[in-house]
Amino acid sequence: MAGHSKWANIRFRKAAQDAKRGKLFTRLIREITISAREGGGDSGANPRLRTAIDKALTANMTKDNVERAIKRGTGELEGVSYEEVRYEGYAPGGTAVLIECTTDNRNRTVSEVRHAFSKHGGNLGTDGSVAYLFNKLGIITFSADNDEDRIMEIAIDAGAEDVSTDEDGTIEVVTSPDTLHTVCDAFAKADIESESADVIQRASTEVSLSEHEGEKVLRLLDALEELDDVQDVYTNADFPDSLLQSEAS
Repeated sequence: MAGHSKWANIRFRKAAQDAKRGKLFTRLIREITISAREGGGDSGANPRLRTAIDKALTANMTKDNVERAIKRGTGELEGVSYEEVRYEGYAPGGTAVLIECTTDNRNRTVSEVRHAFSKHGGNLGTDGSVAYLFNKLGIITFSADNDEDRIMEIAIDAGAEDVSTDEDGTIEVVTSPDTLHTVCDAFAKADIESESADVIQRASTEVSLSEHEGEKVLRLLDALEELDDVQDVYTNADFPDSLLQSEAS
């Protein structure tokens, strides 16, 4: 997204949609299950699992549900076996779209993703067609009432890559995916609470859209996010401010 404020608008918009559709718990449970299967059930030794658990507890998921998801991942409990798949494509206006999914049926998932692209004027691409346009980053955000200098001092000492401030005063700390938890721990020890901490895909280049094109892209993103198997959707679209403001309201 162009500027942190636009990324924030999209992120908060997506969070609101998750809550409205009641899909957030499903996505979190799948993430916990896969994280435990891939890296083990000990969150202290599995940073990805720890991130998933933190997000689940922040979303008010019960500890019992978290524990069951972990046990399904480690094989202690029976359950559906999910795998991670990624799809790439182009939306109207030539914008790139990266879709991360968890599925128990690849054929069903790719069919649903392809249908969403076709219905909304996009095209599903081949592996690698747009992934190179995105960088995987750890992102930690802090509210505007924090001391930016103090945030920067802790972040840099802990190994963060960058610190910046949004138009509304929100402070964003950028890390590598591998050092996200190290930096988070440094803030926890300093008794500074973050608003969010997550690993995301951020576009390295952007495509500016007209309001008409932006509306088409948002409809495609909505359709993709409605799919049960879709975990996250990323784009390099630079949406007009007027469109994002209307979407966020």
